[in-house]
Amino acid sequence: MLDRALEQAGIDRGATYVTNAVKHFKFEPRGKRRIHKKPNEMEIGACHQWYERELKLVQPDLIVALGATAARAVFGRATPIEVNRGRIIEPGDDVSGRTADVLVTVHPSYLLRMPEEDRHAAFERFVADLKLAKRYL
Repeated sequence: MLDRALEQAGIDRGATYVTNAVKHFKFEPRGKRRIHKKPNEMEIGACHQWYERELKLVQPDLIVALGATAARAVFGRATPIEVNRGRIIEPGDDVSGRTADVLVTVHPSYLLRMPEEDRHAAFERFVADLKLAKRYL
C-alpha cells in the first residue's frame, strides 16, 4: 500500500528510509489471523533510543510520521493525526528538539481498515499528503 502510494505521489521508494517507531510486533490471535495491537506509551518510550540513533545516522530533512504511534515518537507526546495531517510542521513548532521538518499522515494499515466504499478517496488523500514530501527529494 505504501509503495503504491509513493509511486502515485511521484516518489522513488529507493530514495526513502522507512523505519518503525516501535521495533517489536504485538498481536492478538483472531481465528487464523494475528491482529496487530497498538503499542503503549511504555513500549514507544523503550524504543525511542533506536529512533534517535536512526535520526542521527540518516539526518533527514523531512520525517513522515505514518500514524499516531509514529507521530507520538516524533513529537514526544500524543499528536492528533487529522488536525496535523497534510501540512509541513517545521522545527520549533513543538518542544521535541528535532531539526527536521515533519509531515503527519495516516498509517497505510488505516486505509486497509476503511469501508470499501471510502477506501479510494482515503487512498487519494494519503497520496496527496505524500506529494508534499516530494520537494524534499
